[in-house]
Amino acid sequence: MNCFSRYFLTVFLTMLSVGAVPSVLQAADLDRDLLAERVTKLSRGTQWRPVSAVPINFMTYHPQGMVRIGDTLFVSSVEIKEPTRRFPQPVDGYDRDTGAGVGHLFKIDMKGNLISEITLGEGSIYHPGGIDYDGRYIWVPVAEYRPNSRSIVYRVDPETMKAEEMFRFADHIGGVVHDTDDNSLHGVSWGSRRFYRWTLDAGGKPTNGDESPEKLRKLNTSHYLDYQDCKYTGNHRMLCSGVTEMRVTPDQAPFRLGGLDLVDLTDGRPLFQTPVLLWTASGFDMTHNPVWMETSEAGIRGYFMPEDDKSVLYIYEAEVK
Repeated sequence: MNCFSRYFLTVFLTMLSVGAVPSVLQAADLDRDLLAERVTKLSRGTQWRPVSAVPINFMTYHPQGMVRIGDTLFVSSVEIKEPTRRFPQPVDGYDRDTGAGVGHLFKIDMKGNLISEITLGEGSIYHPGGIDYDGRYIWVPVAEYRPNSRSIVYRVDPETMKAEEMFRFADHIGGVVHDTDDNSLHGVSWGSRRFYRWTLDAGGKPTNGDESPEKLRKLNTSHYLDYQDCKYTGNHRMLCSGVTEMRVTPDQAPFRLGGLDLVDLTDGRPLFQTPVLLWTASGFDMTHNPVWMETSEAGIRGYFMPEDDKSVLYIYEAEVK
């Protein structure tokens, strides 16, 4: 972690212990609000300017979520040891077996070098999803690689890379965001078809974690994107990136359309939606897997890592007024 990040962390912990609110956190809140405002000015006609393309200098497997803290990236990824196999007929409510794999959280510098990593999950629970950073911890869900399954939600100290299991849940949680305004955690299911909300206590544990998924879930009313990675943007909103795949016929290669949704966490409805018309040379949409968005002098800067194994970090900027 760079000097500024260490200073930020020290100030945060010191002032938190005496009940104060650091000005740096207030600035972060303002920046989140500004990002959300600028996102609503994007459109299908927005021109994204390429800034750089940084090769990642190690095997990334199948990246899922990304946050940027200072000059460091944190990327969740699933290493597939044995692919899942679909059943001819559902077995115990599942459409496929568990497969086998390993869940990773990578710490990467801006030149694409691996700083450190940890593994997350256990047994058949090995698929990390979209991640969020709340100013203190990185929240990472890890699930079985099949719908309607099981998950473990962790929070990770980015300085020490120490992971703490926070709770377990009886559904596939593919992404989480921490609403720091009311201290609640929000999750999206497989394909983001369901939304969940957990109220957290002072230690970060859910006070309603024992309730059944059926009581906690709300259905996603938007169907044009499957969310891959979501971030909290203040005022009970999350910014989600994702993709929809379309085939003219079942045997044709898919056309992939990526986009962004700004979602109201109080009712799960999208406040704003826009496609992101950017693709790699091989045809992957930029929002296919991990995404980090932030404000810039021009407007918005996006960090994208859509490809598996030998990934590239693509950085683009969009000018918004």
